Amino acid sequence: MYATYPYFYRNPFTPVWATSTVEALGLIQSAVQGERNDELFYDALIRMAPDTYQAAIITSIRDDERGHNRMFREMYKDLTGQEITGISSEPPESVTSYLGGLQKAFQGELSAVEKYRRIWFGLPYGIYKDTVWGIILDEQKHADKYNNLIMYNMPK
Repeated sequence: MYATYPYFYRNPFTPVWATSTVEALGLIQSAVQGERNDELFYDALIRMAPDTYQAAIITSIRDDERGHNRMFREMYKDLTGQEITGISSEPPESVTSYLGGLQKAFQGELSAVEKYRRIWFGLPYGIYKDTVWGIILDEQKHADKYNNLIMYNMPK
């Protein structure tokens, strides 16, 4: 019986992000919506970018978000046998300034890392955990890129 429980149930120092598989599946559903919202928000930032260099950086991040959306959808279907439905295509909140949008994107990427860490904790070992770990690393890389763009665009 002891071997059937994940190690965090036996550990008196259970991390605050410990998540059950059921919770992880719910978070995956919300992650699909979040990745879609990010994609739309980043489209607006791309249009506001002051040069092609910055637009290319944000485009690469947006394209990663599209891939994450697909990976989360496939993972959810593999684990549940069901498709994720009901994703809103409402426009994201408007971007009033480029620098403000970069700061919002930076904070969003950090929030995604927190959510995805909870998803990671609730998944079985193997390809699903590995996939989410790769997504977490991408989100951290995105935060670094947005931080760089913020510093580049700060008033001198």
